[in-house]
Amino acid sequence: MSDNTDKGHRAVVIIPMYNERENAAAIIDAVLGLEVPFDVLVIDDNSPDGTAAIVKEKMAQNPGRVSIIERQGKLGLGTAYITGFKRALEDGYDIICEMDADFSHNPADLIKLYKVTAVDGADVAIGSRYVTGVNVVNWPMGRVLMSYYASKYVRVVTGMPIHDTTAGFVCYRRRVLEALPLDDIKFKGYAFQIEMKFTAHKYGFKIVEVPIIFVNRVLGTSKMNSGIFGEAVFGVIRLKWNSLFKKFPDYSQK
Repeated sequence: MSDNTDKGHRAVVIIPMYNERENAAAIIDAVLGLEVPFDVLVIDDNSPDGTAAIVKEKMAQNPGRVSIIERQGKLGLGTAYITGFKRALEDGYDIICEMDADFSHNPADLIKLYKVTAVDGADVAIGSRYVTGVNVVNWPMGRVLMSYYASKYVRVVTGMPIHDTTAGFVCYRRRVLEALPLDDIKFKGYAFQIEMKFTAHKYGFKIVEVPIIFVNRVLGTSKMNSGIFGEAVFGVIRLKWNSLFKKFPDYSQK
């Protein structure tokens, strides 16, 4: 990967993909075109629609700035990110971001998340749909309400001072991912996002929410379903319960 630097910080964006041929090239180009020179790491779960071939074309066009990890099947969003985190740490990145492939997260907002972590010194920056109200465009009202109240519920149960607990648009400083027990993260689906934030919170890392506007995908098919939210809603009780019997290291003063 490239030696991209800004005040010495090398940054990468991890993008899981499954059947994203309509979005793959465009999202990679959008990230590479930003003023902060992010690299891109794609995790592809053996997409049958040829997504990986498109990514490899971008690798050839942008040597050292785009890479791919190909897995043998759909192994879950959580394991995709854990795989990406480990590779990013191995490759020496200082700022490690995650985002969706479908433009529901505006790539330009990566600049704001990068600034909060690399420049302002936060440990985790969350692109938040709910920190200033409800900033979601083109979602059915039922889905908006389900997502919004699920995050409220998680906030109450876990005690996290975070409004968008299920957000998938996040940047981490390297030290967070080095400290967290990545192999112990249990959730595989979208509840993975809750568990990562909860664990970072319990470790005392500084977490900052940055307001974004979330736009429903235009191309391709959503991977979201009610079962995913069910995992988030019911899994947090176990997450909170288990935390009562653990002693967490304190990174708040480090």
